[in-house]
Amino acid sequence: MDWFEDPDGECIFWLNGMAGTGKSTISRTVAWDFAEKKRLAASFFFSRGRGDISHAGQFFTTIAAQLTRSLPVLRPLISKAIEENFDFLKQGLSEQWKHLILDPLKKAPAQSIQLVVVIDALDECDSKDDIQLILKLLAQAKCLETIRLRVLVTSRPETPILLGFHNLPGEAYQDFVLHNIPAPTVNQDISIFFRRKLSSVKSKPELSTTPWPDEPTIQQLVDKAAGLFIYAATIYRFIRDDNYTPEEQLSVILEEDHESPSQSPTKHLDDMYIKLLQHSVVGSQTVRMDDHLAVRFRKIVGSIILMFDIIAAKEIAKLLHLRTISTTLASLHSVLNVPENEDQPVRIFHPSFRDFLLDPQRCLDSRFSIDSKETHITLFRSCMTHLAELRQDLCNLREPGVSVSDIPERVIQQYIPAHIHYACRYWFHHFQLANPIQDDMDRIQRFLEQDFLHWLEALSLIREASNGVLMVIGLEVTLKVS
Repeated sequence: MDWFEDPDGECIFWLNGMAGTGKSTISRTVAWDFAEKKRLAASFFFSRGRGDISHAGQFFTTIAAQLTRSLPVLRPLISKAIEENFDFLKQGLSEQWKHLILDPLKKAPAQSIQLVVVIDALDECDSKDDIQLILKLLAQAKCLETIRLRVLVTSRPETPILLGFHNLPGEAYQDFVLHNIPAPTVNQDISIFFRRKLSSVKSKPELSTTPWPDEPTIQQLVDKAAGLFIYAATIYRFIRDDNYTPEEQLSVILEEDHESPSQSPTKHLDDMYIKLLQHSVVGSQTVRMDDHLAVRFRKIVGSIILMFDIIAAKEIAKLLHLRTISTTLASLHSVLNVPENEDQPVRIFHPSFRDFLLDPQRCLDSRFSIDSKETHITLFRSCMTHLAELRQDLCNLREPGVSVSDIPERVIQQYIPAHIHYACRYWFHHFQLANPIQDDMDRIQRFLEQDFLHWLEALSLIREASNGVLMVIGLEVTLKVS
């Protein structure tokens, strides 16, 4: 990482690449490397659909908190800034950056060490405007004289990112395009990955007496990966699935597919996802069972990839009014991080899987293609059903004047479990992104007439009352437009 050794050079370094090129792996490796060298000032890893790390609301406050630990001389300066701007959480990103980070860095005593901030997957931030503003603000670090601060940003080269860098002066940043790395270099790394990872699969008794997989097969897998590390990682998880033999799983991957003539950059990735889903979800089921499984897949997996927060598997089932979702998830270990315990959260391994399912031009098997608006309206209706179950004095406090801070957290969690918490917090967001019909407008009217006050009480208990105000304002604007 010689880029960071030039104290007079660019203050932002941008690694960009298409989905699956391994940029997130690189950013985490860089973060660990700088942490070991005591040069990592702070880091933030965006991830869409994962609560507080899917938006920029706590970005600069998180960076500021980490700066106080990595550079102790900043502690009194940042503490003073918080005292003088006690409402900084309500301020915009520009004010947070100025008061909590930039001004303290300007006032800090000179330091001989160069510090690095690592920001991973900036394209996963929900707000396009925030993405461009963050880049604009970070570029101001170049003017610092007492402390050398460098920023490593990784992302896919999406429009907000490109525009954000386009608006910066050329001397403020340097970019490095991962998919411009020579193909032989990338293929060599992927080949090493396959050999090392599949060697653990090879230790199974039925494979121990013969070389497996042989070199021509390794080369086939490398060719199919087409430079995408996410392809290689997903194939490895698929092959090691204990529900099938490794030979059977490998043969599925190596089957020739002549049904997809597209030569898009994601063709190989798309073909892989289609094969994995067809084999894992449908298998040899009858047509009738096939349709049932596909409908269930779209409802459950569609919800997982579009939900605004990550919750436990059993709570997702409750939110969707299903007895369990474990049966559907059991066959998806190659693309989803499925916990052994239903009390643990479910998440996708890589955003490329979500992008694939949501794009009908890429997911050519309609059984698995997710209609985002249809899924959002399903989630909205599920949320409304749960909100209708709310009642006055939800936690059985019987003390109208009690402070929320005096209520034990276990009591709140008992009466407002994660799926109810989610319904209270995000019903409006799903409504915004759906195509509601008249029945949905009737649901809104019933909610306002019968459940509104109970919802406000629940929001107060989970400390989300301020977001409730924003949702009410947003609902008024949405209904006027519609």
